[in-house]
Amino acid sequence: MRIATWNVNSIVPRLPRVLGFLEETAPDVLCLQELKTTTEKFPLAEVEALGYEVAAYGLGRWNGVGIVSKAGLSDVVRGLPGEPSFEGAAEARAIGAMCGGVRVWSVYVPNGREPDNPHYAYKLEWLSALHSLVASEIASGPFAVLGDFNVAPTDADVWDIALFAESTHVTKPERDALARLRDLGLSDVFPRPLKYDHPFTYWDYRAGNFPNNKGMRIDLVYGNEPFTSAVTDSYVDRNARKGKGPSDHAPIVVDLDL
Repeated sequence: MRIATWNVNSIVPRLPRVLGFLEETAPDVLCLQELKTTTEKFPLAEVEALGYEVAAYGLGRWNGVGIVSKAGLSDVVRGLPGEPSFEGAAEARAIGAMCGGVRVWSVYVPNGREPDNPHYAYKLEWLSALHSLVASEIASGPFAVLGDFNVAPTDADVWDIALFAESTHVTKPERDALARLRDLGLSDVFPRPLKYDHPFTYWDYRAGNFPNNKGMRIDLVYGNEPFTSAVTDSYVDRNARKGKGPSDHAPIVVDLDL
């Protein structure tokens, strides 16, 4: 079984890239983040034409998540139980489904902006809601939370930690929230890099950041023991970040013997 996750940074302009990835890499399941469209406007027909079922959740704002699957798609849940809103508005940041016997959640954790911004407090509250969700489902069989966590787990997961000293993504409360998820019984499925010594998944669009590998590892795959014990390979597909009109994120691809 092959499961992938990808922050596509807007599904509509990125659709040719996504369709090409589905054809070439052939994941059984692909978790998507940052759709930037509504559920109704997701390009359903184009993805279904490749033999995939689709569950999307979008509210037309700067978020939106989805799961596409050839391995079955059932028990779909949109949103986290008890999740917070931001400034009174709901955001589409989590979707779960059963796919081929694996419980999969595609998540797009809030960015946080700056540590003194209300969005940062919202981010921590949202991660707390994710913790409650994981606690309630982790014992249900193979289980994984995949997506853009907007947190770099360690200093090695940013290209120059000195530049992030006063920034989100590396603060102790954010990393503690990830640690609490791991304490529930999740493990970080660490991908092998296809280039350089350390696998990054995000590179800002600014000129030179990607070719100079000025990136971050903020897209993660967290799985329980039945999931991680079945992993045979995991890698960051840097090729998907190349060429014309890419997302600023690269997909993570995980192969499992299930």
